[in-house]
Amino acid sequence: MKVNLAYGQGHLQVDLPESRVTVITPSHKPGIVDEKAAVMQSLRTPIGALPLNQWLHPGARICIAFTDITRATPNDRIIPWLLEHLEAGGVAPGQITLLNQLGTHRPNTVAELEKMLTPAVVRNYRVVNHEPENLEAHIQVGTTRDGTPAWINKHLVEADVRIVTGFIEPHFFAGFSGGPKGIMPGCAALETVMSNHGSSNIGDPNSTFGITTGNPIWEEIRDIALRVGPSFLLNVTLNERRDITGVFSGDLLAAHREGFEFVRGQAMQKVEAPFDIVVTTNSGYPLDMNLYQGVKGMSAAARIVKPGGTIILACECCQGVPSNSPLDLLLRSAGSSEEILTLLATPGFIRPEQWQAQIQALIQRRAEVIVYSSLPDEVIWAAHLTPCRDISATVAATLEQLGADARVAVLPQGPLTIPYLS
Repeated sequence: MKVNLAYGQGHLQVDLPESRVTVITPSHKPGIVDEKAAVMQSLRTPIGALPLNQWLHPGARICIAFTDITRATPNDRIIPWLLEHLEAGGVAPGQITLLNQLGTHRPNTVAELEKMLTPAVVRNYRVVNHEPENLEAHIQVGTTRDGTPAWINKHLVEADVRIVTGFIEPHFFAGFSGGPKGIMPGCAALETVMSNHGSSNIGDPNSTFGITTGNPIWEEIRDIALRVGPSFLLNVTLNERRDITGVFSGDLLAAHREGFEFVRGQAMQKVEAPFDIVVTTNSGYPLDMNLYQGVKGMSAAARIVKPGGTIILACECCQGVPSNSPLDLLLRSAGSSEEILTLLATPGFIRPEQWQAQIQALIQRRAEVIVYSSLPDEVIWAAHLTPCRDISATVAATLEQLGADARVAVLPQGPLTIPYLS
C-alpha cells in the first residue's frame, strides 16, 4: 500500500505491506467555509470574556503576541483580520505592537516576518522579535517553583491590552500548545524557560501529550501567564491542509480549554497493542524545519512502539539541526544518548534546549530511532540517530528480520495524532 507522509512542504510517498500496516490519523475535520467571518464572530462573542472591542479605550497600548516561523499558525490570515477588527474599534496602528513569540528560538528575519504576517502588516505596524537572552527587555512577575525569576517581555507586561494568538495542537511535554504558552515560554526569558523545562519537570510522567492538570510544566506555564494580568486569547485549530477548523477566543484559560478539548476529540486515537515498527513524521513544514523540532514526531511514535522496537521519523530538516545551536553542541559533546542523560542528571549542569536532547535520549532507551531527512548521514550520526535513505526498504528489511507476526503503525501527520494504548 502507498502512504503519503507529511514531509516538508509536500508529501513523501512510501510503499508498505498492506496486510501488516495500520495507518493512524486524526479524525478529519473539514475547514470552516468562511474563516474570516468565523474569526470576527468569535472576537465579538468570546468564551468567558467580554467582546474584544470592550477591552479597548482611547490611547490604549495594545500588544499582540504571535507565533514564530516554526509554528503552523495561519498568521497571514488571522493577524490582518484581527488588526481590521481593532481598527474598526477606533484603534490606530501606532497603538499596536506585534511581538513575535520566539521562546528560545532564533529571531525571524524581515523577509520571514513579511511571509508570516504579510508585507503590509510589517510595513504599517511595529513588529518586534522577542529577546529571550536580554533581561532588560523583560519585567519580573514572581518566580518559578524552584525560585528562578519569572521574566516576561515588557512589551506584553506593560500593555493595557494583551492579545495572545496561536494555534492548538497536541504538545509532547506541555499537553497542548496555544493558550498560556503564548506568554510562557513564548515571551519569557531564557532562564525562566530553562527552569520550567528543567530535567525533573521533563522527566515527570505527566509531562506529556494531552495532559494539563497535574502536568508540572503546564501548570507553571499557566500560573506565570496569569500573573501578567488579563489576556485575550485568539487561538485556532487546523486540519492536515492547514484549514481553520475552529476558532477559540476570549479568556486565556477558558477559551484554551474549549479549544484543546476540541483537539483532543480529533487527535486521540486508541490502538489495541504496541507495534514493532512505527513510522512517523513531524507534520511537515514548518514543524519539520529542523531536527530540534523532530523530537515531537519521535515522541508521538514512542507512545505505541514495543520496547526494543523501531521508530522511523521522516523529517525534512531544511534548516539543519540547526548547526551550532545549543542542542547541536549538547548532542556533539556527549558520546551517546545515555551520556546525555548522565550529564543532565549532574547537579548544576544546564544547557539551553536540553529538553529536546533529554526526551530523545529517553525515547532511545525504549526504541531504535531512524531518521529520513535531507541532512547528510554524518549529521544524523552525530545526533546519536541512525540515518535512512529509503523508508520502504528499511521497513521491509526490518520486517524480514522480525518475522511474520511483526506489525507496523504509520502516523502520516506525526504529533497531530496522539495514539494511545487501550
